[in-house]
Amino acid sequence: MNLLFVADPLESFKIYKDTTFAMMREAQRRGHTIAACEPHDLVWRSGGQVEARVREITLTGTEDEWFAERRSAVHALAGFDAIVMRKDPPFDSEYFYATHLLQQAEREGARVFNKPAALRDHPEKLAIMEFPQFTSPTLVTRSEQAVRDFHAQHRDIILKPLDGMGGMGIFRVKDDGLNLGAIIETLNAGGATTLMVQRFVPEISEGDKRVLVIGGKPVPFCLARIPQGGEVRGNLAAGGKGVAQPLSSRDREIAEALGPVLAARGLLLVGLDVIGECLTEINVTSPTCFQEITQQTGFDVAAMFVDTLEAAVAAS
Repeated sequence: MNLLFVADPLESFKIYKDTTFAMMREAQRRGHTIAACEPHDLVWRSGGQVEARVREITLTGTEDEWFAERRSAVHALAGFDAIVMRKDPPFDSEYFYATHLLQQAEREGARVFNKPAALRDHPEKLAIMEFPQFTSPTLVTRSEQAVRDFHAQHRDIILKPLDGMGGMGIFRVKDDGLNLGAIIETLNAGGATTLMVQRFVPEISEGDKRVLVIGGKPVPFCLARIPQGGEVRGNLAAGGKGVAQPLSSRDREIAEALGPVLAARGLLLVGLDVIGECLTEINVTSPTCFQEITQQTGFDVAAMFVDTLEAAVAAS
């Protein structure tokens, strides 16, 4: 297959842990060709097709200069066998516009994973609203008073912005309510911005588990991201320690309930965040943790992904 990855700049990859790199490496190992571009490279002109100036690359197998660029050229997206959308959040206006360009490319015959419309329909914090049977008590609001009432009821809460990633902007407020007003002001900008509030789940001490679902089926191991040094956040970007472990019965229950539903909507790869018994987020833009799970367990997550991608292209 001829694959195009829409991603962040290649020069920014930390290949020792990067999931997109793991996908590319496995794809090249199987003989597929690799190209990459960034969302700002996407172009559409009336009377033509969605195009992009792409970098055709070969992975070198070395760490310092991990890819060699064979050439840079403009290609219609419909000419690739598959397009893998791997741009990291934030899901801002430019990301939104990129999904529309990719959806137009789909109309022209391109195969895009994850499906652009599904990316728009499943904002990573809010997508859990569809599955309340698996979540802890949660509030989505702009109202300061609603947040205060939620805190009065649950006493120990987590507040977070809807557009954050990597643990950015997450606050815990305990029973004493210390700094609750200042935190609300910071997150909701005087009522202008919607935020999410959840009851604190104490099992965070055992890790914020990333459960990967590929083609509707759970990867048998998750990565528990365990907070370090007094942090409440387990995110690896916030200093959490990643420990791979087999799925618990609850992890598997959640993954098997959501997996087929989300896969049917065009979400080939999903990352479920589970703390204790509770689903906290559904990540669809660029779920990670492939390499950490593979390195610690021997289960080849990238191989499972490329197997599933190949099958999806063959079936389309």
